[in-house]
Amino acid sequence: MVAALLWIALAVALAIAEAFTATLVLIMFAAGAVAAAIAAGLGAGVVVQGVTFAVVSGLSVVAMRPIIKKHMLPAIAGADETIGIKALEGAPGVALEEITQDSGLVRVEGELWTARVFDATQVIDAGERIRVIEVRGTTALVWRDEFGDVMEDQEASD
Repeated sequence: MVAALLWIALAVALAIAEAFTATLVLIMFAAGAVAAAIAAGLGAGVVVQGVTFAVVSGLSVVAMRPIIKKHMLPAIAGADETIGIKALEGAPGVALEEITQDSGLVRVEGELWTARVFDATQVIDAGERIRVIEVRGTTALVWRDEFGDVMEDQEASD
C-alpha cells in the first residue's frame, strides 16, 4: 500500500511539473506512474511495478507523440507571427497632425493612434510619413520615415 501511495505521489508531481514545462512528455510518465500504482495496489512486486511504469510510459510516448506533433506543428509554425499591439511596431503610417514629444495623431494600418515622437528633438509635420518604433499603452512612439512606403489607402484617406 505504501508503494502505491509513492507511485501516486510521483504521478501528481509529474503532472504538476508538466504544467510548468508544457512539453506533454512528463504527463506520459505520470500515466506510467498511475499504472505502477495500480500494479502496487494489486500486490505486484517492486520489479513488476518498475516494468509496468517503464512499459506504460514508453507506450504512451510512442503512441501519443505522433498525434501531439501533428497538432502542435501548426501552432509552432505560427509562433513567429506577431499579433496585437506588438504587430504595430515597425508599421508605416502617416501623421495626421503635428507630432511632438507632447502630442500628435497618426494613422497606422487604418487606425488612429495618439502619437509622440520617439526622439524628443524631432517634430513631425502633418502629412509626413512615419514609422512606429514602439507602442506604450495607447500611444505610438514614432520616427520620421523619409524612405518608407506608406500604403496607398492610408494616404488616400487623409
